[in-house]
Amino acid sequence: MQDTELYRFTSDAVLLSRFQRAKKGERVADFCAGSGIVGLHFYAENAGISSVTLFEMQEELAEMSKETVSLNGLEEVFHVENMRVQDIPPAYTEYFSLILCNPPYEKGGFEQSDGRKALCRKELSLTLEELIGSARRCLKFGGRFSLVHRADRLAEVLYTLHAAGLEPKRLQLVAGRAGDAPYCALIGAVKGGKAGIEILPTLSNDLRGI
Repeated sequence: MQDTELYRFTSDAVLLSRFQRAKKGERVADFCAGSGIVGLHFYAENAGISSVTLFEMQEELAEMSKETVSLNGLEEVFHVENMRVQDIPPAYTEYFSLILCNPPYEKGGFEQSDGRKALCRKELSLTLEELIGSARRCLKFGGRFSLVHRADRLAEVLYTLHAAGLEPKRLQLVAGRAGDAPYCALIGAVKGGKAGIEILPTLSNDLRGI
């Protein structure tokens, strides 16, 4: 479910949901879930997932996630939490084996006419450090954290992950077309992982193939 008056997902969310493969019995979280596209698409692409929890701070988007879950009969697998990721309760500490996140990754003020859309695009209510800190707290040791972020902030993201004990292990840059400069990066990190990162070929984001 989407609403033209609210933030709608882009191809970045679909690319992120295909960046990792699920392990059997996986407990998955989708941080900054919006209308739930990353968690829902990841579930559709992978078998053997135990549960998926969608965390979204905006009530209208969280309610759309609930409606999508209900329409697809997925209530036994999916749970929607309407809250900021900084406020995730202790019950979820070291609970998840995989966290996916398409966060707000632009810096700046309310340039959007609608502040609800700006919250999804800009670091107004959630900083990169807060996001990664929450992911570290909610992941089991050896758990994975995958996110999509701006290519021009890649050094900052990798440094912040490493400093938090989430070791970057997989990296794939994404360009609009073959030969273009990358505009975003798909990054996979492991809590407590050893140093060493796999660099995947740059992905051409041709919308006809998404």
